[in-house]
Amino acid sequence: MNSPDLSIVSPVYLGEPCVDELVEGIRSTIETFTPNFEIILVEDGSPDGSWGKIREQCEKDPRIKGIRLSRNFGQHQAITAGLSAARGKRVALLDCDLQDDPKYLKDLYQKSLEGFDVVLTKKSARAHPPLKNFFAFLFSLIFNQLIDDRNYKMNTDVGVYSMITRKVVDAFLRVNDYQRHYLTILRWLGFSSVTIPVEHRQRPYGKSSYTLRKILNHGLDGIVSQSDKLLYLSVQIGFLFFILSTFSILYLVTRYFFLSRPLEGWTSLMVLVLFSTGLILMSLGILGIYLGKTFDQVKARPLFLIDERLNA
Repeated sequence: MNSPDLSIVSPVYLGEPCVDELVEGIRSTIETFTPNFEIILVEDGSPDGSWGKIREQCEKDPRIKGIRLSRNFGQHQAITAGLSAARGKRVALLDCDLQDDPKYLKDLYQKSLEGFDVVLTKKSARAHPPLKNFFAFLFSLIFNQLIDDRNYKMNTDVGVYSMITRKVVDAFLRVNDYQRHYLTILRWLGFSSVTIPVEHRQRPYGKSSYTLRKILNHGLDGIVSQSDKLLYLSVQIGFLFFILSTFSILYLVTRYFFLSRPLEGWTSLMVLVLFSTGLILMSLGILGIYLGKTFDQVKARPLFLIDERLNA
């Protein structure tokens, strides 16, 4: 079969009220510059009626393809599933929540035709709650401090909404990281890229499935999967406390034997013990996280499992 000019991949979770509008927005935009396209909707174990909506769209238009995962594997695994099914010469990614306006697909496509393998989008302003924006900024700040390679540097204004060429898709699918982040992998691949400005819209339906806990876990996974600086940081903190404790011992011994002024204070001693114990547990926790992520990777389980396909 001939490859379509463009494939559009969208992971769908809690997207029942959005699917129809999403598909219509994508289709009406793409038909203005190419009739040869496919839309791939990946239902990531959504507990609502998203799959029913996807099924209806697939019955109306064979260019729309549905993939239903066996359970909720996560956004970036769902993206990988969509990319593995995409046949287009170029592939665009966008979320299903309608905050990414499909009208920019034409701009992405035209920029890609100029010879760029990766076309990213930068939001003029993130239409998220202030608390979520704050944590996104905090995560990017910490992430960038823990990463040595500037190619990994993160910008919170750059999102999943993007377009990549066929060779980038093929290279992306060769990366088998269990803890995967779409943008981080793209940066590691190193292909030519450019960024265009877009408007980030308010969410018209529902609320984000990313709770504060999920955001923190997602951020921790991203840091641990791309940097080992936390391990070195725990070692450096331990060495610092060793130096401080050595000087403290010398000070106490000198005070006791040479000045005959023993220093009392069980409260300060308990605070020091508790603080040191907390640092030890923190270091052990960091080590445990790395071991756990390594364990997940070496099991070599599939990144996703497909339960059902439509038009694919």
